[in-house]
Amino acid sequence: MSVEQHGFKAEVEQLLQLMIHSVYSNREVFLRELLSNAADALDKARFLSLTDGELLPAGHDEPGIRLTVDADTRTVVLEDDGVGMSREEAVANLGTIAHSGTKAFLQAAKDGEKSDLPGLIGQFGVGFYAVFMVADEVVVESMSAQPGAGGVRWSSQGAGSYEVGPYAAEHRGTRITITLREDAAEFADDGAIRRIVKEHSNYLGWPILLGEDRINRGKALWAESPSEVSDEEANEFYRMLSFDFEEPLVRVHLRVDTPLQYSAMLFVPRSRPYDLFMPQADRGPRLYAKRVLIEEHASELLPDWLRFLKGVVDSEDIQLNVSREMVQKTPVVRTIRDALVKRVLKELGRLAGGDEEAQAKYTTFWRAFGMLLKEGYYHDSSRFGDRLLPLLRFGHTGGDADALVSLEAYKEAMPEGQDAIWYITAPSRSAALASPHLEGFRGKGWDVLVLTDPVDEWLVQTLTEFEGVELKSVARGEIALDDDETSEAKEAIQGLAPWMAGVLADAVEGVRTSARLTDSPAVLVDDESAISSNMERILKQANQDVPEAKRWLEINPKHPLIQGLSSLQKAGQEEDAKAVVSLVYDGARLADGSAEDLPGIAKRITQMLTKSVSAGSAGSEA
Repeated sequence: MSVEQHGFKAEVEQLLQLMIHSVYSNREVFLRELLSNAADALDKARFLSLTDGELLPAGHDEPGIRLTVDADTRTVVLEDDGVGMSREEAVANLGTIAHSGTKAFLQAAKDGEKSDLPGLIGQFGVGFYAVFMVADEVVVESMSAQPGAGGVRWSSQGAGSYEVGPYAAEHRGTRITITLREDAAEFADDGAIRRIVKEHSNYLGWPILLGEDRINRGKALWAESPSEVSDEEANEFYRMLSFDFEEPLVRVHLRVDTPLQYSAMLFVPRSRPYDLFMPQADRGPRLYAKRVLIEEHASELLPDWLRFLKGVVDSEDIQLNVSREMVQKTPVVRTIRDALVKRVLKELGRLAGGDEEAQAKYTTFWRAFGMLLKEGYYHDSSRFGDRLLPLLRFGHTGGDADALVSLEAYKEAMPEGQDAIWYITAPSRSAALASPHLEGFRGKGWDVLVLTDPVDEWLVQTLTEFEGVELKSVARGEIALDDDETSEAKEAIQGLAPWMAGVLADAVEGVRTSARLTDSPAVLVDDESAISSNMERILKQANQDVPEAKRWLEINPKHPLIQGLSSLQKAGQEEDAKAVVSLVYDGARLADGSAEDLPGIAKRITQMLTKSVSAGSAGSEA
């Protein structure tokens, strides 16, 4: 059999020119691709050996992949004991690209940023050609596992053609000799090879040897049966994966064979990562295909509200495409994504509804990541709402600062006469407990949920009822908590509220008597249809332009200050009464933290005190 020279197909030649004449930031993917091909060849040989007793044997007692590097000659040699290739197979596999995605790959190369292209290697059957990013010359010597096929030597400098000739070999398998370009000499180094293998191919099932040393771990824990993986093994893997010195709080390990084949091992950290709320932080588990790392952070595999999860997902069914947007739209990814979310929520539900130890672990989880489950309910209530609702926890006025309550437990504890689940939103628990809005509820002995996370304002827009019971804010709209004493007091100050509304027409939506106050003279209340004052505060802190909504001023008819104000107004002392109205309004703004004109408020208080002291002094002299 003579040596023959062949020209590459047009598409291959375009691809090679792209590889050779472009500079990439992560050219090291060439080794990942070659190792992946070698592992595939070994898998095929193992499969064929089960049915074909005449298959040529491997060249070694333990089949695997061997690497040799020589810095002096700038060469990297990769050998495997796989199924090998015949002459016809070498021409078909190395001289053409049959995959229909090749044209799309080349178009992406023309349209996109060159620095993005290495991430596309392996997605269109062009993995072998990645070697020309680093090679001056590539020689492939192979012996097919089928008896009588003979050996083949394939070589190319990537300049538009290749040579094919005979190769004498005794054992099946393939040897690839790469002569590196000068600007790629860094890869002819043991340290570089070890690093690349550990990063990209650490979990290939076949041993990868460098000299006498095996340099890949081989055992992919996530592909093992969950019952066969010890906590020690899993925790060690988590530490390697996350660089977290703490043990994970929760491990979710699953293997699925139908209708899709995939495995996953996900971890919930014990503590909140420092970058959890940094928008630019990397998200998502590592994505493997046949134990080969494809994407370091596959954010499309989990919703953003589960961004605290660390781990890996491995599937042979995921077909990667040109763009991340196309990956996200594939039914396979959506199916795996939904299954992972449901499994994670199921595990969290097991803790939340478990024994005392499990519930303590869930409380630890909630304090670190609970606000993200609230975020999840807001974004995905239509898909996962039924699974998320039992997991939600809230602080409440009926417990101490550390106490948490579920909606189910709150509902079961509601006393007779309470027909709603009441909540208050505030920047902190202390601010909530100091709010005048709670006074009437304390008097009734009713518990109120305390919502202090910024996401709570969005949560209550979606979570409007639970098992038929409406959720209501104690700081919005009119509330019917009247008793006989309150009703009588309202009669005594009749006409005061409309008059005050006229005085404060530019500042408030209106003035009305209140059933929610027992101790304070007045309180500001959000209108039913307007943005809440807490939401307004949050948006302003985020530097968003928010039109200030007018609020209702509610007055306490039983308070001596309001009763005295009513007497002034009825006696025709309107100037004095108007001064008191301003101070009542100022006090309400101070109580809920919305006051901004503090110097003006201080001035009005001083004027009123001065007038009061002067009147008292004059009376004493008389």
